[in-house]
Amino acid sequence: MADVAVRAGVSHQTVSRVLNGHPNVRAETRARVLQAIEQLGYRRNMVARALVTKHTRTLGVVSFDTTLYGPASTVYGIEQAARAAGYFVSMVSLRTIDRAGVRDALDYLAEQGVDGVVVVAPQRSAARALTDMPTGVPVVAVGAGHTGDVSVVSVEQVEGARLATRHLLDLGHETVWHISGPSDWLESEGRVQGWRAALAAAGRPAPDPLPGDWSPRSGYRAGLRLAAMPEVTAVFVGNDQMALGALRAFAERGVRVPEQISIVGFDDIPESEFFTPPLTTVRQDFGAVGRCSIEVLLRQLEAGPEWSHERHVVPPRFVVRASTAPACP
Repeated sequence: MADVAVRAGVSHQTVSRVLNGHPNVRAETRARVLQAIEQLGYRRNMVARALVTKHTRTLGVVSFDTTLYGPASTVYGIEQAARAAGYFVSMVSLRTIDRAGVRDALDYLAEQGVDGVVVVAPQRSAARALTDMPTGVPVVAVGAGHTGDVSVVSVEQVEGARLATRHLLDLGHETVWHISGPSDWLESEGRVQGWRAALAAAGRPAPDPLPGDWSPRSGYRAGLRLAAMPEVTAVFVGNDQMALGALRAFAERGVRVPEQISIVGFDDIPESEFFTPPLTTVRQDFGAVGRCSIEVLLRQLEAGPEWSHERHVVPPRFVVRASTAPACP
């Protein structure tokens, strides 16, 4: 910084103000300092900065199974939001989330000196693992249900499932069948709850859900069962990958979509609009989830030890495409 100050003909304090985005610097002075920084190839020493400020400008993220679209998109949204806020991200990916694994991950990140941690916790076991967890740093959980021990940011799964089911009922279908996700996932639980609530509000029977595991193969197996049941005219599927498998099963059995069966998914993965037919689905705004979780974490950092827990719910958006149609009379 001293070299930059000499090259630009300004004080060390002026260089510091430019680097920290201070508004009280004349435009021509700022331009001269930035030119000197570029000419000298100057980079701030973040280790030295952390020793002075007691902050590393690094946030930790704990997640698992980032091969799934939902967790992967959530982590991406968090990372982009953190970088936009001027923070680096240190990532810990767990094979399975349990109390011991989460504790080890939080301890590891605390040793790295992170300022705060976001835990992607879509499973019930992950939410339980955060209960009474001593961390020493602020923690925000994404998708962890209604735990009162940490701040939580999530998508309104129940409302998304209601929208999907209500759409099919409004098209004249007598009832809606459901291919569900794994029972230990809070997102799966919320989607089942919303599906049941919409059917109950309409006074319609709720068939037993067909269990899946988020994979296209499980959707395919469930789709084969549904294709053999002539009374089935509408299906709400717990995610788009399982919906893809169900579409394949219907095509193999000669069941036309949407003429004979209407189908709705959940997530709105990038490929959904290119399915045959293009898939009606529920869109989750993972970018908004990432931005909200980082905003909550930064508020906790600013508040210090007196922070209070927050709960934020991001609304879903229903996307109508060509996989749904009015029920045949």
